[in-house]
Amino acid sequence: MKKQVLALALAGVMAAGLAGCGGSSTSSTAASGSTKEASSTAGGSGKSLRLVNGKIEVDAQLKELAAKYKEETGVDVQIESMGGGVDIQGTLKGYYQADNMPDIFVNGGATDFANWEGKLADMSDQAWVKDTDAAYTDADGKVIGFPYTTEAIGLAYNADVLEKAGVDPKSITGPDSMKKAFETIDAKKDELGLTAVIGYCAEATNLYWSTGNHLFGVYEDGGLKRDDSTYYDMLSKDGSIDKDRFGKFADMVALFNQYSDPAILVSGTYDQQILNFASGKYAFVTQGSWIGATMTSDDKEAYDAAGDFKVGMVPYAFEEGQDTILTNSPSWWAVFQNDNTEEAKKFLQWCSEDKGQDILVNKAGFVSPFKSCTYVASDPFAQTITDYTKAEKTSSWHWLGNKEGLAQNALGVVFQDFAAGNIPDAETFASTIEQVSKQYYAS
Repeated sequence: MKKQVLALALAGVMAAGLAGCGGSSTSSTAASGSTKEASSTAGGSGKSLRLVNGKIEVDAQLKELAAKYKEETGVDVQIESMGGGVDIQGTLKGYYQADNMPDIFVNGGATDFANWEGKLADMSDQAWVKDTDAAYTDADGKVIGFPYTTEAIGLAYNADVLEKAGVDPKSITGPDSMKKAFETIDAKKDELGLTAVIGYCAEATNLYWSTGNHLFGVYEDGGLKRDDSTYYDMLSKDGSIDKDRFGKFADMVALFNQYSDPAILVSGTYDQQILNFASGKYAFVTQGSWIGATMTSDDKEAYDAAGDFKVGMVPYAFEEGQDTILTNSPSWWAVFQNDNTEEAKKFLQWCSEDKGQDILVNKAGFVSPFKSCTYVASDPFAQTITDYTKAEKTSSWHWLGNKEGLAQNALGVVFQDFAAGNIPDAETFASTIEQVSKQYYAS
């Protein structure tokens, strides 16, 4: 069975090659700033900037941000929001060819930033850099990305359920205490009204990113200082895995397989997973802080019916003493090197300060990546992220730099096969992951 699973996974690797999930997830809604010369209104300073935003859902809030900045400085910031399926990076490349580049624009990670190598401003000397751990830094150590929001990866939980079960989330500090918590909740599952202890979904076609990026990223960074890239570096070299560390991680994944909802474990969807958690059917769920927005919008009726329960996160503590969650910005604003570079830097500095943060957090709903920020978004997970950030108990995430397509074309199917029972145990899961990963990096 092991040989059959490995052969299938390796065949997928070879067939997929470098095909992957690129960094362009959104696209363009025409905005007033889509020409090279952004207009400025009467009474202003005559200076103008243009910002390409990748989150169409906060277009109005960013325009409010721009209006406030103009009120204070006279500088007119035109917001061009992109969303709805258009390729942002492709659009930006077209702008570049037409000599129509914005002054500030969004990048989603290493692949996107690589498109603009040598064309972005170094912001290392900006005051905001010392106030955050989420700046994007290039291979030379230069800060080239401004983090406008923060997301987190941790073991999310229903605080009300844990309290009723008599489980203190702070007691979950390692594999033994995690297992004990799961066993305790499982024994009280019926009286707590739970379908399962945890909502873990390892379906590989549509949710490979959840297992092969986010959960695998916990192996790479869990418990480490933000500048520690030991296991990412091992992987980047030739696809190697630290056997001892990954063995402990594999034991945790086995625990998730055991206590997850069998209805979603290998064939569920993201929507089912989050709806069930929002409905109070799981004590834990293996998704990041981004689910808070879904719980309070698309799943609001179910979440309200479940009592609008408090949520939180504990570290994926697959080794004893791991006390960090993984946080980072899901994308960054970069400054294009041109005649407006210094004005663009001033705007971003202002965005990191009180008046900018007031709008970004309280109006746009972003979770601030800045330690000095006193505002907390209304998102269910905002307080948790803020608390971990202020306590400096966060690790970075390096999975953004993994070889393109690794999750989709190699790792996801192995997680799914383990969940389905096609891989018999954690030890075989670990060895299969390493073999598939090495093959993918060699291809």
